Amino acid sequence: MNGLIDPADLAGRLELSNLRIFDTRFSLQNVDEGRELYSQEHIPGAIYADLEKDLSGEIIAGRTGRHPLPPLDDFIARLQHWGITESTQIVIYDEGSHAMASRLWWMLAVWLGHKHVSIVHGGLASWKDLGLPVTRLVPEYLPSTYAPVCDDTATVTTQDVFSSLGSLGVCLLDARGEARFRGEEEPIDTVAGHIPGAFCLPFAENLDGSSRFLDKDRLNDRFAFCQDKQVICYCGSGVTACHNIFAMYLVGMKMPKLYSGSWSEWILDHDLPVATGQ
Repeated sequence: MNGLIDPADLAGRLELSNLRIFDTRFSLQNVDEGRELYSQEHIPGAIYADLEKDLSGEIIAGRTGRHPLPPLDDFIARLQHWGITESTQIVIYDEGSHAMASRLWWMLAVWLGHKHVSIVHGGLASWKDLGLPVTRLVPEYLPSTYAPVCDDTATVTTQDVFSSLGSLGVCLLDARGEARFRGEEEPIDTVAGHIPGAFCLPFAENLDGSSRFLDKDRLNDRFAFCQDKQVICYCGSGVTACHNIFAMYLVGMKMPKLYSGSWSEWILDHDLPVATGQ
């Protein structure tokens, strides 16, 4: 797996035949916004990957969270449609938060074990700041017969998380903001609060004021308290949790597990405990 790629480095590789670039811009407040922005301008050669249509499966009322992982066969079929092969160099970007980009990075690099996956550091905003080209042209690629093998150990279930509560060897990290974690506000889900025993490490704090990831020393300090434990990452729906996983990958920590159902799935079972405050 690779990590971050600077926009200038990507600009020098645009003509590579085995390169695929993915635009993952998406807004939870306006689910059509990302695709609309992509239609207006994107990095040349980029394919639009929609969080809800491409990177998530069907929501099953009472059973899944807001962005369940798609069925494996469906996701692989989508990658084949995009012409991905085992040797494809994949580069992902979003507007600059790296939240949606981290979700696709996790799906490809961790879940499917693809070896060549990077995120554009600073996203499209950084690309444009350098005056690099954008286009409205939508690329077309020949389909492939890509057949990756899924790592079923990369995720944990609600029951796994419940069984781990109180375990000294497990560290549960919540990527949402502190107000949501404490239960002081909840703009999206029906119940406020957090999973008991979790620590709040908001994903946005992995970045500096220029929307770039902190350097490795600062990231290492941020996650040092849990580096000797099995880390389980969650958020509201299994998206921004991948941001914390990516940050821990950048500093060489043991790969955390993703609770893909996250808070929006946890609260479906009213018998499960909910905590508020710190």
